[in-house]
Amino acid sequence: MRGGPVKGIISVSGLTKTYASGHQALKTVDLDIRQGEIFALLGPNGAGKTTLISIICGIVNPSTGTVLADGHDVVKDYRAARSKIGLVPQELNTDAFETVWATVRFSRGLFGKPRNDAHIEKVLRDLSLWDKKDAKIMTLSGGMKRRVMIAKALSHEPSILFLDEPTAGVDVELRRDMWEMVRALRASGVTIILTTHYIEEAEEMADRIGVISKGEIILVEDKAVLMRKLGKKQLTLQLQSPLTTLPAALSDYALELAADGHELIYSFDAQAEETGIAELLRRLGDQGIDFKDLRTSQSSLEDIFVSLVRDAA
Repeated sequence: MRGGPVKGIISVSGLTKTYASGHQALKTVDLDIRQGEIFALLGPNGAGKTTLISIICGIVNPSTGTVLADGHDVVKDYRAARSKIGLVPQELNTDAFETVWATVRFSRGLFGKPRNDAHIEKVLRDLSLWDKKDAKIMTLSGGMKRRVMIAKALSHEPSILFLDEPTAGVDVELRRDMWEMVRALRASGVTIILTTHYIEEAEEMADRIGVISKGEIILVEDKAVLMRKLGKKQLTLQLQSPLTTLPAALSDYALELAADGHELIYSFDAQAEETGIAELLRRLGDQGIDFKDLRTSQSSLEDIFVSLVRDAA
């Protein structure tokens, strides 16, 4: 995260949602999202991501609890709250027969904003859509249509932007272009809330990670801290001579011997890294165990996410 004062631009308190069918989609969710951050909300299908976003954006009413968007209650002060929010839905949905320029300018008008062609031009240029401004939506590629959805969401100059699976169905090159665009938006002061099934997307972009499972927020953490606290590392030693069993003197280490006896695998966390590796290597030497090569690997955010959801279940 960048330096300077940080305040919550979205504040969710005691939020629940039970649908008429009896399904409880959210169970007492409390969440604060900081101004000017990229916040990734992760969760398996059916975890409550869409319901939470829909309530914050004023699309679905909560059963209990409150949500403030830039200080405005999303139920009691709906218009003011909604004017602060831009939403880019997962599904592409816009008038196929309109031009890019017309559809983006119309979206601005829906929020009662005065005409501002200079702002619309800037948005289209930033999204590499300016040369397509007179093209009908139906003639655009899938990636360009997704850029139009983002342009529509930015047309009324929101301070909060929700991106629901923004790169679904987008090729790798365009995905990276969109990552750069999101970073530029954050640099301009826009708060970004991202839901994604591409875990590497969250790992690449997010400042903080929130994980939701079965309607409950099970973790909110700075990405770097999360990776440090929950990310496991492995040190693999390729041995000079194969072993048949591990020496009893090394039983206090989380060691695993490969099936062929040629590799010794040590699993450790960040704290053990500082104190344990040098001692392990010394004790291996004491036992007459020599190695000819070593390599390290670290669990990814995806590994951590799968582990968290499994533990919560």
